[in-house]
Amino acid sequence: MIETTIRRADETDADRLTDLVQASSAYHGEYAPMLEGYRVTPEYIARHEVFLAADSATGQLLGFYGLIREPAELDLMFVADEAQGRGTGRELIGHMLELARRAGIAEVRVVSNPPAEQFYLRVGAERVGTFPARGRITWDRPELRFTVRAR
Repeated sequence: MIETTIRRADETDADRLTDLVQASSAYHGEYAPMLEGYRVTPEYIARHEVFLAADSATGQLLGFYGLIREPAELDLMFVADEAQGRGTGRELIGHMLELARRAGIAEVRVVSNPPAEQFYLRVGAERVGTFPARGRITWDRPELRFTVRAR
């Protein structure tokens, strides 16, 4: 596991976060249309709870998430390809759940890219349905929920 620092993203991080999204191999091939032209904007970062994980030693961006509070949804969650399998995603989910708990949020919804579903199930989400294909997204997506546990 890489030693990471998790911090609130700021508007100057927008380009780095966008680069990480666009480089994600999970969205190449058949899933590429989902992110075609997508950008993480400074406005998005200012409006939502966006946190990033960086390697504590090098500062390298390892991943990030975006939490929308009303209604509570994990809107974005990306881990750099080279950081996958090293605990970064699990750490980010733990951070997100703690943030949600402190904010009094009872549940957090996730509409997942199909290949990421198993990750979310491993870190405690439960499948609650299917989000139907629409627009340029021509495949159904798993809908999951995290139940936020009180301490």
